[in-house]
Amino acid sequence: MSDEAMGRFPVPDGDDLPEDVRERIDEETDRAGFTPNVFEAFAYKPSHFRAFFAYHDALTEETPLAREEVEMLVVTVSGVNDCLYCVVAHGALLRIFAEAPTLADQLATNHRTADLSDPHREMLDFAVTLTETPGRVDGDDLDALRAAGFGDEEIWDIASVVSLFNLSNRMAIVADMRPNEEFYAMGRDD
Repeated sequence: MSDEAMGRFPVPDGDDLPEDVRERIDEETDRAGFTPNVFEAFAYKPSHFRAFFAYHDALTEETPLAREEVEMLVVTVSGVNDCLYCVVAHGALLRIFAEAPTLADQLATNHRTADLSDPHREMLDFAVTLTETPGRVDGDDLDALRAAGFGDEEIWDIASVVSLFNLSNRMAIVADMRPNEEFYAMGRDD
């Protein structure tokens, strides 16, 4: 594998990026200690970069869902979609937020066999249905989420996270986005 952020499109030179995009990448680099490749890859189209990360930030910062629930959704959907970048990167985040070093691996391969609460299993069953057969989602699916304890705002946000990461997975696959080496070890037991 190359060290480039993506293999099928040119990675833009940071000096050529608009100032606000460069600033956002610098902020993330400072926070993480390295530049996650998704930032350099999505910078290929600055207008899309801005929209994608604004929506991502809203879904992770303005939601009643716990951050570990968001990451559970991302890893499960990314596993279904065979998206290496998102499984590895968000698997690292899930390990950190959930303080569970094996959960991401379980969810990426088969959420049905993971160590989950009943509400989380219902949430992830819904996420897989919305990913694999969206035309089959109906009111019964939402009622099942409500019966599991999720409110309407949580259900909206669950669907939003699943939808955004179905888009993100497809873009990462098309671009041949590469996981940073740092992600593989993050949040694992030493």
